[in-house]
Amino acid sequence: MDVNAAVAAAAAIAGVLTGVIAMLAFRWSERDQKRPTRTSLHTDPVLPPGVDTVLSVLRSSAVVLDEGDAVVKASSAAYALGLVRGGKLAVEPMLQMARDTRRDGEIRQVELDLPRRGTGRGEALAVSARVAPLGSRLVLLLVEDLTEARRIEAVRRDFVANVSHELKTPVGALSLLSEAVMDASDDPEAVQRFAGRMQIEATRLTNLVQELIDLSRVQNDDPLEDAEPVRVDELVAEAIDRCRHQAGAKQITMAAGGTADLHVWGNRGQLAAALGNLVENAVNYSPARTRVGIAARRVSASGGDMIELAVTDQGIGITDKDKERIFERFYRVDPARSRATGGTGLGLAIVKHVVASHGGEVTVWSAEGQGSTFTLRLPEAGVARDRALQHPDLDEEAGPTAHPSPASSHSAASHESPDSTAYETLPAPEVLP
Repeated sequence: MDVNAAVAAAAAIAGVLTGVIAMLAFRWSERDQKRPTRTSLHTDPVLPPGVDTVLSVLRSSAVVLDEGDAVVKASSAAYALGLVRGGKLAVEPMLQMARDTRRDGEIRQVELDLPRRGTGRGEALAVSARVAPLGSRLVLLLVEDLTEARRIEAVRRDFVANVSHELKTPVGALSLLSEAVMDASDDPEAVQRFAGRMQIEATRLTNLVQELIDLSRVQNDDPLEDAEPVRVDELVAEAIDRCRHQAGAKQITMAAGGTADLHVWGNRGQLAAALGNLVENAVNYSPARTRVGIAARRVSASGGDMIELAVTDQGIGITDKDKERIFERFYRVDPARSRATGGTGLGLAIVKHVVASHGGEVTVWSAEGQGSTFTLRLPEAGVARDRALQHPDLDEEAGPTAHPSPASSHSAASHESPDSTAYETLPAPEVLP
């Protein structure tokens, strides 16, 4: 009996101990859950109500710092710009602004140039940083990326300066020539000579104004609004007819060939202007008694068949340095020759914008002294029409490159000499004197 009582007493004591231990464990766990952890200090609950929602919809890069300069909240854009690294604000001027604002409560703003992450080219990001207090302990930093805005402003500034310079040249020449005509009023031969020069300068001025209008139009208009199937043969014939007089004066033979009965989808006037500019450049930059060829063919691409239009000349060629800039507005490979031929430096810029707005690309192959080949690649009529219907908001800002793309390099890179041109490998071309 005593043994049974002892066993019962031992079991009772063990049960009581187990209950005490369980209760202590529960209390300890509850207290541990309530204790602030390192992670919980940097999560959303420390922010004032609604702030997290506001920061998530801001276009600016946002960073919230606590009283110890630790990052409480940072947007993905802030990480992308390299503002936050390892849980700390990595830009010392911004960190100092945050400390000053925390001390006196004043809102501060500054513009900075930051090194671009991941590049060794020394390019800088232009940003505008604004710091403001957020509650009693936190500081809010908002950063706007101004790099693209500054680039656009620089392009606009350069464009205005270039236009002013280009307009000033023929206008000044006309003013001087008119004075010369007045002074030589009693010399019919001199008047005739000066009048001829005035006509040349007036033509140059007219061409410049017209190309400025054309460039503005292709940049602002949507070519697919009035799009239609356009026969490539007709575009080629129109481009050749446009340059027939200049080619005849230099005894340049123009040859057209390639696949017949091809169609592209787009604005006929813009496409004709783009191809005409390429053919005109080929004639102007070719020596006398050479040949300019225009070839058309269909090539396969991942998004559907493309139409290639290659314009090949045997002219002076283009250096590698110039190839990177030839599609810039007012840029001339040979300024002296351009002015002698009435070139404005806008022709290739117009070509670039026309082709880009039609969903294509323009590439160039060239070697000094061997000539050049400019290749337009445009979606075939059916493919382009279907793409336009599926994507009516096609981005027109996607610009082409001056270097051949992988899909078109086989046509451009194959021209190892001025005699091995694209149109010679296609069906027999039609030679137009």
